[in-house]
Amino acid sequence: MSKVASIRRSRNVRSVFLSDIHLGFSGCSADYLCDFLGQVSCQNLYLVGDIIDFWHMRKRRHWPRSHSRVIQLVLQKAMEGTRVILVPGNHDETLRQYAGMVIGEVEVHDPIIHETADGRRILVLHGDQFDSVVRCSPLLAMIGSSLYGFLLGLNTWINRVRRRMGKDYWSLAAYLKHKVKNAVQYISRFEEAVVTAARREGVDGVICGHIHRAEITQMQGIAYMNCGDWVESCTALMEHHDGRIELLQWREQATSLKAQSISEASFSPQDQAA
Repeated sequence: MSKVASIRRSRNVRSVFLSDIHLGFSGCSADYLCDFLGQVSCQNLYLVGDIIDFWHMRKRRHWPRSHSRVIQLVLQKAMEGTRVILVPGNHDETLRQYAGMVIGEVEVHDPIIHETADGRRILVLHGDQFDSVVRCSPLLAMIGSSLYGFLLGLNTWINRVRRRMGKDYWSLAAYLKHKVKNAVQYISRFEEAVVTAARREGVDGVICGHIHRAEITQMQGIAYMNCGDWVESCTALMEHHDGRIELLQWREQATSLKAQSISEASFSPQDQAA
């Protein structure tokens, strides 16, 4: 893997939010995540669900050294004083039974309210509880997860050919999400359900994951923020010391996609969102 070339010094931020890492799944971009964790320091590290993919590990054992390295880097940050909070998702739902407990140096909550540096309250949850397929038909959800894995495998071959042609990375799964009508409607319904829940909680914003679509936007007076994933998009949400939240993509180079000042309830796109 190429080293991130555009950042020559460590970034120090107030909070980092990561979701859908899927350790234990062959599609996990653990090398990029290790690079990210090695160069970014923070006071709070939120792991917003699907950190370990127990679904996939039941079918096939896949745990390379890079996946262990991710765990080591997270625990190292915890031992050095970073507050590490795990909010389980559906792929690591077995950890939900430990909500309210501290495992080693890691707090487990489901959900949790985060207060930004500018005093705004943000609901942090994975989001699978708003996915009707996961909630009503777990078997169908697992089949969908297997099909997603197939798409990623096919995508690997496509991008090998693209690299030989000198072209950039292209995501077949992301393309289908944006082009297939049902997928677009699913994403829209999910975002609306999450925002409605945030309004009921009386918070200023919500941070979630689950759908592997990184985003910062404003909906119904609520700041909706999705961490994305570390399978394809390799994105993270970062809260700066003034409360501004940035969506960052971390591949061969680090790219700021969007930034939002919660207090101003506005966002400024820096690039095209993943």
